[in-house]
Amino acid sequence: MKRIEKIYCYLDENTQKFSMEELLQDNGFETGEISEQLNILRNNVSKELHELLRLDKIIKIKGRPVKFLHKTCVEKILNIEIKEKSIEVGSIKELLVKRESEDPFQNLIGAEKSLKNQVEQAKAAIIYPPVGLHTLIFGQTGVGKTLFAKMMYNYGKYIKKFTDKSPFIIFNCADYYNNPQLLLAHIFGYIKGAFTGADHEKEGLVEKAHGGILFLDEIHRLPPEGQEMIFYFMDTGTYNKLGETERKRKASILIIGATTEDPSSHMLKTFMRRIPIIISIPPLQERTVEEKIDIIKYLFVNEAHRVNKSIKISTEVVKALIGSVSYGNIGQLKSNIQLTCAKGFLNNINNGKECIELDFKMLSSNIKSGLFEFGRDYKDFKEVSNILEAPLLISPDGYKVMIEDAEELPFNLYKLIEDKISLLKEEGMDDNDINKFIITDLNIKFKIFYNKFNKNKEHKERISKIIDKEILEFAEQMKDLAETDLTRKYSDRFVYALSFHLSAFFKRMKEKKYDTNKYTYHSIQDNDEEYKVALKITAIMSQTFQVEVPEVEITYIAILLKSVEEESQEQVGIIVAAHGSNTASSMLSAVRGLLGDVSSVGAVDMPLDVSPKEILEVMIEKVKSINKGKGVLLLVDMGSLFNFEATIVEKTGVKVKTIDMVSTPLLLEAVRKSSILGMELEDIFNSLREFRGYNNELNGEKSFSDKVIITVCTSGKGTAVKLKEIVENVLFNLTQENIDVIPVEVRELDKKIKTLQKKYDILAVVGVKKPKDNIPFIPLEKLIDGNGEKILREIIVGNQFMVLPEKESVVIKDLCEDNLKQFLTYLNPHKIIGILLNFVDELEKELHIAFDNSMKIRIILHVGYALERIVANDGLKCEADKEPISTELARSVDSTCEIFKKSVNISLTEDEKYYICKMLSSAET
Repeated sequence: MKRIEKIYCYLDENTQKFSMEELLQDNGFETGEISEQLNILRNNVSKELHELLRLDKIIKIKGRPVKFLHKTCVEKILNIEIKEKSIEVGSIKELLVKRESEDPFQNLIGAEKSLKNQVEQAKAAIIYPPVGLHTLIFGQTGVGKTLFAKMMYNYGKYIKKFTDKSPFIIFNCADYYNNPQLLLAHIFGYIKGAFTGADHEKEGLVEKAHGGILFLDEIHRLPPEGQEMIFYFMDTGTYNKLGETERKRKASILIIGATTEDPSSHMLKTFMRRIPIIISIPPLQERTVEEKIDIIKYLFVNEAHRVNKSIKISTEVVKALIGSVSYGNIGQLKSNIQLTCAKGFLNNINNGKECIELDFKMLSSNIKSGLFEFGRDYKDFKEVSNILEAPLLISPDGYKVMIEDAEELPFNLYKLIEDKISLLKEEGMDDNDINKFIITDLNIKFKIFYNKFNKNKEHKERISKIIDKEILEFAEQMKDLAETDLTRKYSDRFVYALSFHLSAFFKRMKEKKYDTNKYTYHSIQDNDEEYKVALKITAIMSQTFQVEVPEVEITYIAILLKSVEEESQEQVGIIVAAHGSNTASSMLSAVRGLLGDVSSVGAVDMPLDVSPKEILEVMIEKVKSINKGKGVLLLVDMGSLFNFEATIVEKTGVKVKTIDMVSTPLLLEAVRKSSILGMELEDIFNSLREFRGYNNELNGEKSFSDKVIITVCTSGKGTAVKLKEIVENVLFNLTQENIDVIPVEVRELDKKIKTLQKKYDILAVVGVKKPKDNIPFIPLEKLIDGNGEKILREIIVGNQFMVLPEKESVVIKDLCEDNLKQFLTYLNPHKIIGILLNFVDELEKELHIAFDNSMKIRIILHVGYALERIVANDGLKCEADKEPISTELARSVDSTCEIFKKSVNISLTEDEKYYICKMLSSAET
């Protein structure tokens, strides 16, 4: 039994022995008494008692001496329900006194100043009869919109508009934004038999929220259909569950929405007309200096309470923290304070002082720069100096829970530091190296945790191991700017390409290796529209990252803007036609068995007793249906089928090319070149005319050592080199043959290809721009999301290389292992990743399905975190009624989870298995 469990059990067993009278006389258990009874060092008992208090497991009676009691036992003896968290009282009698509730907005920093108008709006919205006025809260990420909505709910209870039983239901509209039917079922519920698998009636959020508040977070992500569902309910107060035809059900609900986007441009006008109250929460930069300091004090008090030590903060640290917030508002400020406290706590362990001291020199570089940023506003800078004439001294006694924080860290920050120090010291690491290791580890954890507000999260997770988060965010913003100014669409390839380029640029600047004389470039006329946008981007880049941007960078970015527009997703259609009842269909079936369910491919069987005229009509209709904008290739066996080309072109207007003597290898090669390599009709036609099968090498073919792959990005000096490393890792996983990878710059691509083709056989181009020549092209985004490996394998097969047996994607393994490293504390990511990959393989076999790369990554990370939770004795628990799960799915997951029992002696709980089933079933939906 763990130390903390022993202490908790001791309090449980002995608190039960007290009568009500004894409790009211403030009997309890002192730290020294527990230490003596359990033979545990006093300071260790004190630390564990603090942790139990934070977990809301015990009650602390303040005074001399301090005493502790088991919370659940106290509730039973006094026959009361204690709803407050982390209870600290002067006397147990306080728990029985019916305390008058206070206006929750009194505790809101800025309620009488910068937020005064917003508070008045909120109160008016709650007070208005009969159920209040529907409200929209608008503000940037991290300003506290959810906190404000919860305060509105608490204010409703304060004025007796709501009771303690009135619900406050939170729903994130992003969860179902692309599935209106699922959204309808979730919000309004469904009846038995409404759809396949609906074997019982289910209540929706509207029914659960009856008599209270339904809070719709990220309401701008509601599709038009979802907005219409909600505003009809607002108008009538009636609704129907999915599967019902009449709106006979009623509910009395106040709806509060929250959005970071301009409502007028992201919401239906008909919807906005139903929202009479719009509350705009200002960003942190617009709050008064006094409020900013009060917020900092409040956040520091929370940290002081967690670590149970006083914290001393210099005025320079306060100023730097205020100036360090650029985009994340209070959320980012909280993250910076937690990281700063973590460093202070680490130093405190080493020096053994009672108080944690935070000074300017210990701040991370990005927070230090905040001092100079804040110093630009002389008025605010002077006001802070007037308010804080001496360092701040924060005591843990001032801790007060305003509202439960839904965005609390998923790990005990200070316990994690202590555990890692102990572990690293056992490994013989010195204090300086330990400090560096732990701070780096915490930096990663904070970045990952506070990344949840970012858009395109899935793509960011894939590339986050290569590119810094701030650079990635900046590239996404510049994509939006370019699309607006140039009125054209850019794909994720632009974001990746600009991110790679900026990452290399900053690295060269930091290492002082950037010499503009070495970077020759073609001039771009000043009136080029791309050049003007590039000028704007570099100006923003200079301001955002506080760096002087050389003029050459304007040209690089202008070239990128010219090169990386969103490309058409069209591809060449392929039809195989052959005499016989199912000859063509059999060929197509064989190809699909080898390459998967490829699109834009069809088969036409020609029974010998059917006339050519009838077959021609069938072929014409087939060409019309399969054409995707790039023409159609006909692969036929003989005779009249070869002569259909001219008539089909005349009747359909579709560009058509025909090749006879079709075979399964020929069809396979055609599908590869169209579906996987994305080649043009003319290029596929010309290459197939020379095709003699996979086992027939052409005379004069170059040696394998002359084969190369080109990586292309904005600058061959850094970014394409990064791509080179990625491609080399993938190739190492695919073949033992020698294939060189050559990085080039985007502006030189076609010229460089001409030169390289004289010496090498270029297998493919990987990167941001498709070459003009007939060379297979792998876009950057496909390489990042894992599909690039499949394309490279096909290229290697087509060039008659020896290919290694297919094994787990190196991209999946690397991405997952890197993510697990950032989150796991107890398990070894390097060892567990192999078990998790095996788990996914076995699950595929059990369910008879093949997961795509994205789903494999989701499963591996989810189950990896589940195993960590079990080891930490903190497994997920399903509090609500469980939704029905397929018996077959539940059996398969249960059976496959035995892998963990056999390999690492960890058994997942039934609730953890339920959540795995739920994730798998939602993916199928």
